[in-house]
Amino acid sequence: MTLDTTFRIIGSFLVITAYFMVLHVSTFYGAMMHLIADTISVPYFVRTKSWDVVIMLTFLMIISFSKLAL
Repeated sequence: MTLDTTFRIIGSFLVITAYFMVLHVSTFYGAMMHLIADTISVPYFVRTKSWDVVIMLTFLMIISFSKLAL
């Protein structure tokens, strides 16, 4: 298994955990976790040429970053 595949799996787990964090713990920490999850998942989707997912994750990363910047 390649490193980007491992990161995609970890990223998928973190996205679910981040959703829980946003809803039940802290919006700030949930957004931070979501940003990390998306960032480590993107290389896998670039390698597999899943450009629609790359665009969606980039958009979600911008949203998460905007929440952290405020």
